[in-house]
Amino acid sequence: MSRKHLRKSHLLGVGLVAALALSACGGGGFEEEGGEQTSTEGEVELTMLIASSGDAETAAVEEATLAWAEETGNTVTVTVAGDMPQELAQGFAGGNPADIFYMDAARFADNAKNGNLYPYGAELADGDDFYASLIETFTYEDEFYCAPKDFSTLGLQINTAAWKEAGLTDADVPTTWEELTAVSEQLTTGDQAGLGLSTGIDRLGAFVVQDGGWWVNDDATEATGSSSEVVDALSYVQENVDNGNFQFASQLDAGWGGEALGTEKAAMTIEGNWIRGAATNDYPDLDYTVVELPEGPAGKGTLLFTQCWGIAADSGAQAQAVELVDYLTTVEQQMSFADAFGVMPSRESAADQYAEAYPEDAPFIAGAEYGRGPIAAAGMEQVITDLNSKLEDLGGADVPGVMEEYDSNAGAVLGE
Repeated sequence: MSRKHLRKSHLLGVGLVAALALSACGGGGFEEEGGEQTSTEGEVELTMLIASSGDAETAAVEEATLAWAEETGNTVTVTVAGDMPQELAQGFAGGNPADIFYMDAARFADNAKNGNLYPYGAELADGDDFYASLIETFTYEDEFYCAPKDFSTLGLQINTAAWKEAGLTDADVPTTWEELTAVSEQLTTGDQAGLGLSTGIDRLGAFVVQDGGWWVNDDATEATGSSSEVVDALSYVQENVDNGNFQFASQLDAGWGGEALGTEKAAMTIEGNWIRGAATNDYPDLDYTVVELPEGPAGKGTLLFTQCWGIAADSGAQAQAVELVDYLTTVEQQMSFADAFGVMPSRESAADQYAEAYPEDAPFIAGAEYGRGPIAAAGMEQVITDLNSKLEDLGGADVPGVMEEYDSNAGAVLGE
């Protein structure tokens, strides 16, 4: 079998991608009949839809699926989405989605609730080897749905030159909020903020976790934005923004925290391990150090960003798709993906091997033990969008009022 049978060009237009998805193997809503696995006899042709970060990721996925296909006699056609949410939705609506696909954690609950996903977590080989926090992220109504593909967490990045110029040493690396405030004040100059931040809950949420709070309760049935833990965490950031030692990227004329750090408009930032590739490509002369985020009043906290290998409830080859997922999530294959395009393995048994190969990412790996994934409730996208828009001007915001409005909006979605 030639490689051309395995791939579809990422230059395909949305309309053609949708047509391909509609022609994929399809069934009749097996999930609604109790979630029984379906499979065709003999060799199958699987379709896969991915949201690729670039040529390196696309090539790595194609190479891995080709190796599995050659071992099993099956065929895998990999398509790179131009607009992943739209193309997945088109496939689900037509009843013929790709058999296997990237499923982002932020959209997982909606798709699980809508019956789009086949819950195969219990069928995975060594399924309990995935980090518990990642298993929880892809659990809906107490059922583990899909294998975490990889993950990222947030860490604190420090410009080493700015650190030394401020007279700071390794002993000054902040481990608490108080210390973070102190060093950010010392690092702030007329041309540089001590800490540059991206806006929204995908960064500010780390402070919320460190204060023992979250946007919803543990079973995602009640909004908890007005809790003292959430309000106090946001108020801590707000106070530092008002004082000028914390600044949002938009205030620094930067698109995100990594740009603020790379252009030396901020001496520190809070970003994920994806910053390594961005720094290499865009700021090759940047010398920086990564450490774990400082602890808040409730202890350590960070955010998890992850995707799983989703399998369609309407796929006619679920058994083979699960076999492919098992292959793609072995330690060996996950390390191959890490080498190819910089992701962190989702299996705990790969942690030591990854940390040895990439010691600079050790603070990110550590975050898997105490990180928290996205809000695990369906129908929250517009509520979160509204909250993020209000948090863009956190410095001048009425934090209790903003969170009361969020609770009202979220409560309507959660059915309080």
